[in-house]
Amino acid sequence: MISVKQKAPAFSLFDQDGKLHKLSDYKGKKVLLYFYPKDDTPGCTEEACNFRDGYKEFQKLGLVILGVSADSVKSHKKFAEKFKLPFPILSDESKEVCEAYGVWGKKKFMGREYMGITRSSFLIDEQGKIAKVYEQVKTKVHAGEVRSDMK
Repeated sequence: MISVKQKAPAFSLFDQDGKLHKLSDYKGKKVLLYFYPKDDTPGCTEEACNFRDGYKEFQKLGLVILGVSADSVKSHKKFAEKFKLPFPILSDESKEVCEAYGVWGKKKFMGREYMGITRSSFLIDEQGKIAKVYEQVKTKVHAGEVRSDMK
């Protein structure tokens, strides 16, 4: 996983509306890049909805929120519409960006091993450097942690 003060790995990914987003598009802005395992699952929905519910405050604080998972653009579209998500969620089906940020790897669930996304977030400063890394994110409190770190 990448660490604080490192240059954030560049990316170029499509959102739920088919719009291309590049990290360079956000130079001069603070960005929260949050990685989550799967659209429309309980923890991922809770996390996304907490960001949705605090979205206006995050905007006032000058934070751009970008969600990322390996789900397709089509899956993201359904997820975003179902829960009225006001921010872009980016599709990384190739997992290249997940690997660049170190969030793609072995996971265990109910005794089964598989490859997947470790729920993690990266606060990126206006110069494109990692300001904070959130590992093993707890979905109930993550939006509040980010809000506190922005103040």
